[in-house]
Amino acid sequence: MKSAENKSRTGIILNVIVVILCLIGIVLMMTKSPEEGSLQASGLENFKFYTVLSNVFCGAVALVQLILTALKKDTSKLIPLKLGAVCATTITFVVVAFFFGPLYGWPQFYQGGNLYFHLLEPIVAAVEFLAIRKTFIPFRHAVYAAVPTLLYGIGYALNILINGIGGPWPDSNDFYAFLNWGWTVGIIILICITLIAFGFACLFRKLSNIRSINIGAAHET
Repeated sequence: MKSAENKSRTGIILNVIVVILCLIGIVLMMTKSPEEGSLQASGLENFKFYTVLSNVFCGAVALVQLILTALKKDTSKLIPLKLGAVCATTITFVVVAFFFGPLYGWPQFYQGGNLYFHLLEPIVAAVEFLAIRKTFIPFRHAVYAAVPTLLYGIGYALNILINGIGGPWPDSNDFYAFLNWGWTVGIIILICITLIAFGFACLFRKLSNIRSINIGAAHET
C-alpha cells in the first residue's frame, strides 16, 4: 500500500513539473524575441515547430493525467498518449543534442524557451514515463505512439504543397529544410522521422514492460 502511495505521489510531482516546464517554455516562446539561429519564430508562429507542438502535447497529456488523478479516475487509457508524447519529446532532445548541437553549437539551442523544450521537459517526461509506468504496454500502443509524428509530417508536406516553399528563413514553409535535396529526399526524411518515433516507442515500451515484469516478480516473492 505504501509503495502504491509513493508511486502515485511521485507521478503527481513529475507530471506537475512537466506542466510547469511546458508553461514556462510557452511563455518564453511567446514573449521573448527569437535568438538568431535557434529555430525560433515570433509569437504564435512557434507552433509550427515539431519541438513546440511535441512539448505542448506532452504538457497537455500530463495535465489531463493530473486532472483524472484528482478526480480518482482511471488513467490507464492515457498510456498510448503518454508514450506518443515521450517519444516526440525524445526525438526533439536527441536531434538537438546529437545533430543540431554539434553542427551549429549547443548554446543557441538551449536559450529561452528552447532550454525547456529541447532539454528540461523531454528529460523529465522520460523519467516520469519510465519511473511510473507499471502495467504491461501492448505492441499496438507503440504503433499508436508514432501517429502524432506521422500527422505532423503529413501536415508539414501538405502546407508546402498548398502554399509553396515560400521565401528564405524565417518565411519559408520548409523551415526544417527537408526539401533542400528535392521532394523525394524530403519525403524519405519525414518517413524516417516517423520510423524513429516508432523505434523510440518500442524502446520505451520495452523498458517499461521489463520494469513491470520485475516489479511483478518481486511482489510474488
